[in-house]
Amino acid sequence: MPTPSTDYVRELETIVDDVTPWLLALPEATVTWRPRDDAWCAKEIIGHLIDSAANNHTRFVRATTQNHLVFPGYAQDDWVRIQRYAAAPWIEIVALWRGYNRHLARVMSSIPADVRSTPHERHNLHEIAWRPFASDQPATLDQLMHDYVLHLAHHLTQIRDRARGALDATHDP
Repeated sequence: MPTPSTDYVRELETIVDDVTPWLLALPEATVTWRPRDDAWCAKEIIGHLIDSAANNHTRFVRATTQNHLVFPGYAQDDWVRIQRYAAAPWIEIVALWRGYNRHLARVMSSIPADVRSTPHERHNLHEIAWRPFASDQPATLDQLMHDYVLHLAHHLTQIRDRARGALDATHDP
């Protein structure tokens, strides 16, 4: 099996470094705006990404010492609600998000290629990953790590949409 590419590590670093100044420039009215009462605001989306980083951090490290890719999930809405990200200072949660993801990029790149690329018949990526995985097909840690970066990029697109929506809402007559 060829050694998988770790382009997703560089992608994660680039995304985090490029997006952080834009995030920090968003005004409070924008980061607390919700398109619907039951939707997360930008602060809560970044909070969710912090929670995703924390959960995936343990998954990535544990995967190096076990012979399967079976990990606990988490109740993401409860985590966001309990931690009250919407009330947290924006600068602090963006700094935590940035620092945690820079650390995760180091963790990802430090795991040997043979560990990342080992196929595991036993996994639950079909339950915990962002994109679809087949439960009856082997999965690799590399795939889970790449999925993490795709999930992060997806939610940053949501924040861009929220920022546009907040701007439009303030300019509606």
